[in-house]
Amino acid sequence: MAISLSTTLSPNTLQLNRCSNHLSTRALPNQSPHRNLRFSLHSSNHWNKTIQFTPQRGLVVASTISESPGIESSGLAGEDSTNLLDTVKVFDLNGNTIPISDLWKDRKAVVAFARHFGCVLCRKRADYLASKKDKMEASGVALVLIGPGSVDQARAFSEQTKFKGEVYADPSHSSYEAFRFVSGVSTTFTPKAGLKIIQSYMEGYRQDWNLSFEKDTVSRGGWQQGGIIVAGPGKSNISYIHKDKEAGDDPNIEDILKACCS
Repeated sequence: MAISLSTTLSPNTLQLNRCSNHLSTRALPNQSPHRNLRFSLHSSNHWNKTIQFTPQRGLVVASTISESPGIESSGLAGEDSTNLLDTVKVFDLNGNTIPISDLWKDRKAVVAFARHFGCVLCRKRADYLASKKDKMEASGVALVLIGPGSVDQARAFSEQTKFKGEVYADPSHSSYEAFRFVSGVSTTFTPKAGLKIIQSYMEGYRQDWNLSFEKDTVSRGGWQQGGIIVAGPGKSNISYIHKDKEAGDDPNIEDILKACCS
C-alpha cells in the first residue's frame, strides 16, 4: 500500500503510539514557545519513552544530547577504517568466528549493516536488497547482512525474515566503529524516520520488540545506525559506502547495483 505523508517542525507534536501490532499517529497542539518536536513511543508490554527535540539551524537535534546527523559517502573507505577492519570479527549463525574481510576477500559482496536485529526498518531494507538478489547472483555478487547483536538474535532475525542472503552477528559493534557509522538519539527519532516506520507498518512489516529490548541492544540505546557497502574481491577493495544519516536512510537501489553489478 502506498502512502504519502508529510510533517513539519513548527509547533506540533507528532505522537507515535505502538500497542501490540498497531501503530498510529496523531498531531497534537503544542503551545511551547520553543517549538519542540516530541516522539512518544509506547508499548503495552515493554516500555514507554518520550523523546523531545528542538530544531536548530534546520537540523533536528536531541534536546539532551549533542550528536552529528552523520554523513553519506560513496567512495573508498579511509585507511584508518581498512586498518581497523583487520581486527574485526563477526559470527555466523553457527557461532563460528570469521574475520569480516573474509566475507569479501575472494568475492564481491553487498554488505548491509542493520541498526539492530529487531528493527522494523532493517527488515524492510533486507527485503529491499533481497528483491535484487537474482541480479546480484548473476554477477557473482553475494548478499550479506550484519547486525549488532548476539548470534541468537541473528538466528531469530534469519528465521523470522527468511532473508535470502547470509546473516552475521557483530556483538561488539566493532565493524560499526571501524566504518564510523553514526549513533545517537538525534539520528534515530527524526520526522522522516517516524514517517518511514508508519509506512513500513502499513506495508505489513513489524518490529520484534523482544529482540529490540534484549540487553546488548538496550545497552547501546538502540540508537545505532548502519549502512551499506560494496566490497571485494580483495580485503581492502571497498568501492561503495553508504552511511545512514538517520534511521531508514536507504540509498537508491540503482546506485548499489551500479556499484556491484555493472
